Amino acid sequence: MISLYFHVPFCTKKCPYCHFFVVPSAHHEAYLHALEQEWKLIQPLIQDKQIVSVYFGGGTPSLLGPAKIEQILSWISCSGEITLEANPDDITLEKMEAFRKAGINRVSIGVQSLDNPLLKTLGRLHTAQKAIEAIQMTAASGITNITIDLMYELPGQTISSWENTLSQLENIPITHLSLYNLTFEPGAVFHKQQKQLSPLLPPPDESLAMLNSACTFLPTIGLQRYEISAFAKPGFESQHNTGYWTGRPFLGLGPSAFSYWEGRRFRNVCHLKKWQDLLSQNTLPRDFDEKLSPLASLHERLAVRLRLLTGAPRTEFPVDPALLTHLQSKNLITLTGTHILLTDHGRLFYDSVAEEIILISE
Repeated sequence: MISLYFHVPFCTKKCPYCHFFVVPSAHHEAYLHALEQEWKLIQPLIQDKQIVSVYFGGGTPSLLGPAKIEQILSWISCSGEITLEANPDDITLEKMEAFRKAGINRVSIGVQSLDNPLLKTLGRLHTAQKAIEAIQMTAASGITNITIDLMYELPGQTISSWENTLSQLENIPITHLSLYNLTFEPGAVFHKQQKQLSPLLPPPDESLAMLNSACTFLPTIGLQRYEISAFAKPGFESQHNTGYWTGRPFLGLGPSAFSYWEGRRFRNVCHLKKWQDLLSQNTLPRDFDEKLSPLASLHERLAVRLRLLTGAPRTEFPVDPALLTHLQSKNLITLTGTHILLTDHGRLFYDSVAEEIILISE
């Protein structure tokens, strides 16, 4: 079983917190032509594989429009989860109906906040009301598997404004939610403004209170936490993302897309024209390729698997007992007879846990 990821780099505007590879929305035909060529080049790898999920990420892949998404899906045989990312300002009922007919059965909407001043801070083009209407239109189109992104620990955000955002979720038809705190990633405008923005961030105790309030509130509306940053109604856990966390092989197509295949990690060039030019020469457009040692691979897979609240089966991860004892001594993990699990403390400091696990193999 495998997954496919399509990176669609087009955006109306790049948000200041975004560090992904995006370009202004143009040249869709040239992009699609190159994407089809890349698809043809990877056929020998996947001809006998079952595709269980497809994900269109970006960027704003909904900007391609239903006809082009349908054209891409015509190449693929997938009866599983097919996700499309979209922004609220790009959603209409007619468009979502067309996406459903094209084959999309799950939509990820970049809400980020339901607080209008904070949406302006984040550079978003929609209002809170528009976001709610976009979710409702998506559900009315017949797409009932709807996930949204929310962000906390934002400049100027208070516990009160955060709880107001959470309270508005109760009556909107979502089945999944991804929760992110703001990070200052290289390549993002906010990274350059970190010195000015840092004094505006909520203090650590308030950020923790925001996280705790979300973890307390979301189950009351049926969204159970199943991964560090993901909450879902039963049966609506992301098939695609669960593949990342459990080590399912996947291929990424499009500029900057990552792949994990037969124990190798590789990435496409982060440049639209270079990506197109290499494909026009029948060359796979990769600029990074590595194969980890067996030990490094084991530790990396363990670090990622621990993101799931169900933890990592001990039989699948025969790591050095000394590593587990070390992590236990710091109250980062707990062991059952069958599984390795993060503690509540470990979930709060997941990045430190992952770093310790990965660095020990270097």
